[in-house]
Amino acid sequence: MDSAAAVRRVAVLLMAGLAVLTLTGATTIPWTVDRDASRIELSVRAFGGAHSGRFGDWRGDIIFDPADPDRTRATVVVQSASLAMSPAVASARATSPAFLDAARYPQIRFDLQSLEPLGGDRYTARARVTMKGVSRPVAFPVDLRVTGDRAHLAGAFVLNRADFGIGTSGPWNRLVGRQVTVRVALQARRA
Repeated sequence: MDSAAAVRRVAVLLMAGLAVLTLTGATTIPWTVDRDASRIELSVRAFGGAHSGRFGDWRGDIIFDPADPDRTRATVVVQSASLAMSPAVASARATSPAFLDAARYPQIRFDLQSLEPLGGDRYTARARVTMKGVSRPVAFPVDLRVTGDRAHLAGAFVLNRADFGIGTSGPWNRLVGRQVTVRVALQARRA
């Protein structure tokens, strides 16, 4: 075989390999989060009562194929200073150095690694949550409905704030519950 034929053969093999990779990657479909129709909320017991809050500044990137949910990937980045709680004085405390320390750790990150089908519209979401420089795995049930080019995901998980070094010093450790429930409701459309 002459060198020109060998080069052509290698080029054909490379192009075929590239075509296979392109077709394989075609199943990852980007989705755009509708932030106006979505929310990320939390609730915690503190000072003898229930307190809730909502993050107002965040963004999400989603890759999802309804036919292959296990390949789903998503990243949600939350600005920790955007937490608004009730009563309002709780917002300042929650973002202070004793808790989220928003000045030093401005972002909370949620990285979805997979969706495992449970049947029907139910899935197990497996993800990593990163706050205050600490990353922990979470797994929790979600409902996911896809209608045409729209998707709605809803789920909740519980974090132990002490696992992230949140509110572990001073009187807060006794006055604020360790279990924080995070509720997520996301609406997205196929990009």
